[in-house]
Amino acid sequence: MQKTSDINVVETRALPSPAALLAELPKTEVQAEFVTRTRREIHRLIFTDDHRFLLIIGPCSIHDLEAGRAYARRLAALKNEVADRMLIVMRVYFEKPRTTVGWKGLVMDPHLDGSHDIATGLRLARTFLRDVLDLGLATATELLDPITPQYIADLICWSAIGARTAESQTHRQMASGLSMPLGFKNGTDGSIATAINAIKAASQPHTFLGINLDGSASAIVTRGNPDCHVVLRGGATGPNYSPAHITQTEQLLTKAGLRQAILVDCSHDNSAKQPERQPEVMRELLTQLQAGNTSIIGAMIESNLGAGSQSFPQPKNQLRYGVSITDACIDWSTTEKLVREIHAALAPRFP
Repeated sequence: MQKTSDINVVETRALPSPAALLAELPKTEVQAEFVTRTRREIHRLIFTDDHRFLLIIGPCSIHDLEAGRAYARRLAALKNEVADRMLIVMRVYFEKPRTTVGWKGLVMDPHLDGSHDIATGLRLARTFLRDVLDLGLATATELLDPITPQYIADLICWSAIGARTAESQTHRQMASGLSMPLGFKNGTDGSIATAINAIKAASQPHTFLGINLDGSASAIVTRGNPDCHVVLRGGATGPNYSPAHITQTEQLLTKAGLRQAILVDCSHDNSAKQPERQPEVMRELLTQLQAGNTSIIGAMIESNLGAGSQSFPQPKNQLRYGVSITDACIDWSTTEKLVREIHAALAPRFP
């Protein structure tokens, strides 16, 4: 009989079931309590009059676990210093959407050699998340593949759906079943309506195809995720964090019957993809906060041990320690100064 399926499939590799990996690398009671408490704190920042500022900060992506842990240790110490006015959550991004092709992240290619050892990638991702939580540091990630959450979502405090996937029905359905607060980014074209429609869709119950913890194909039935909000990241027409853009977003949220809760991504098109401009964007947000704005609940900043980025692929032994292989970042010295600056600027909110 003529073959009509899998014509372009070269190989199918079995993966451990989510249940098997969770049993192999279980979360502790302390980790579970910390994740639950932090999710509740983030909910309060979004939906109540808690005036603390939510700062999602860290490397564009994790490719070197040693450097990632070193960054996490520094951020955990800094977090404790500013915790009275800010809730710091570390970017722990393991999946990277690509416009065409490129390295897809630690889960998909953990050895950085094109071998795509996904089973090892999932183990490393779960191990790294546990290490970060053990530092008392909250975790944030972008969830790209709809199967990935079954393996790591129990260790995530906040998650994002990116600009490329915010319009995807698959990702809106996935978000409806997630257990943590989640930010939808505006579309790459700058459309805020994309994120607002995504929030409304994800808040509703859905039934969709997925896998259960045993790895079996299943119909997943959700109740809807009530803890979603907008992330402004700029778009093809330019940045969208100015007072006029914030006011426009507030009006669109109100018209949609949603709470005026806005997180601003200081990177991507809001900084014209120039990482050194992220502090400039952040300072503009602080000016708006000091002028009385209450809808800006937080910001996102791409930061690493070293500044900039480095080309990849290249031999791993030639990679510079602590420097991104995806989007360029600000360095640690700049990060530390900026976080303390944010903390000082927030003082009037806490008389």
